[in-house]
Amino acid sequence: MRRMEFKMERQGLTKVGERLCVIEGKLPTSYYYTIEHAIAMSGNYAVSERLKSTEGVVVDIKETEKGFFVTMEFDE
Repeated sequence: MRRMEFKMERQGLTKVGERLCVIEGKLPTSYYYTIEHAIAMSGNYAVSERLKSTEGVVVDIKETEKGFFVTMEFDE
């Protein structure tokens, strides 16, 4: 299992236990991921850290002073 964290700007866009798809974006030297349909976005990942799955489960949602953070778990 692999866990990844995504930044969500507004509360209530997803909930723990939901199975969601992610789409991959490419930058010149890294990749980033967006939970469909623009629910939340990951940080940048190196080519060696590229995600192999396109679907995962929300396992945690945290609220901090910087916003909401969604943790998803992927079968890898």
